[in-house]
Amino acid sequence: MSKQEVIICEELVGNLTQAIEKCPHDKLFILTDEHTHRLCLPQLNNIPALEGAEEITIGAEDVHKTLETLASVWTFLSQHGASRHSLLINLGGGMVTDLGGFAAATFKRGIAYINIPTTLLAMVDASVGGKTGINFNGLKNEIGAFAPAVSVLLETEFLRSLDAHNFFSGYAEMLKHGLISTPEHLNELLAFDTDRIDYALLKAMVGRSVQVKENIVEQDPHEHGIRKALNLGHTVGHAFESLALAEDRPVLHGYAVAWGIVCELYLSHIKADFPKDRMRQTIQFIKENYGSFSFSCKQYDQLYELMKHDKKNTAGVINFTLLKNVGDICLNQTANKDTIFEMFDFYRECMGV
Repeated sequence: MSKQEVIICEELVGNLTQAIEKCPHDKLFILTDEHTHRLCLPQLNNIPALEGAEEITIGAEDVHKTLETLASVWTFLSQHGASRHSLLINLGGGMVTDLGGFAAATFKRGIAYINIPTTLLAMVDASVGGKTGINFNGLKNEIGAFAPAVSVLLETEFLRSLDAHNFFSGYAEMLKHGLISTPEHLNELLAFDTDRIDYALLKAMVGRSVQVKENIVEQDPHEHGIRKALNLGHTVGHAFESLALAEDRPVLHGYAVAWGIVCELYLSHIKADFPKDRMRQTIQFIKENYGSFSFSCKQYDQLYELMKHDKKNTAGVINFTLLKNVGDICLNQTANKDTIFEMFDFYRECMGV
């Protein structure tokens, strides 16, 4: 898998112009959703390199990350003369970069694309690393491909318009990167003043967070080994997300990951001796900032079945990424059904569900 260029923007217009110049193309398309069409696209007005670009606008939020939306993007590209030499720019959050990346990866067997993530979640996670895809059959990211963007442009000024829920959704992935990297990075994240955001400091922290992911992806682009470290919190988190979607009470991805981290730090403690004080410190931060996901013991079996669909599993055995300590990663860990149910008990007790 080719390495993508990740740029922390100092000046978006200049950075984007240079990125486009590196991708010779016959036609240019920009994919937005209803929100980024209104809030972000105007910031790209009057850029000569975008002259003549055709805009594709799709519905916002994860409910539109579907085969139907993907087909509508393919149809637009086809009807507006896109070829295998065309270029797609994805301007939006994780849903746009995931779906747009997959549309680019599959149209004419693959066209070049550039990501301009506009949410914290997309900046530190979805847009970086080459994973693309859509939800299918009620399951998160069930269909997709490894297909890195040519360039990812991180313009943190977009984050000033982000609401608190979407800020914390992205911050959960940063917490995960702290847990799998160094105590210093984790401490910085847990101490950050989320009530009065210092955007200069946040920009630096985003850079550090992305570097954690880039270093791991470079070692293992197709997730055969160490890249599985990035799945911390996701085995349980995706199950929470799928259950919430099935019950028509959708939750933001990062919130599900934060609640999944609570569960998987408990497993890390009982199976790998992850320090209790570190576990409590991180859970307290999550409890204070993310609230909790409510479910009853009658739903344990349903969550267990959803976890069995996780893409990291082998032969139906649920696979976890756990920690011995901050940055000390244990891959390919398993737990039996009784232990998983005890984990759910712990979650409901400590989160006050």
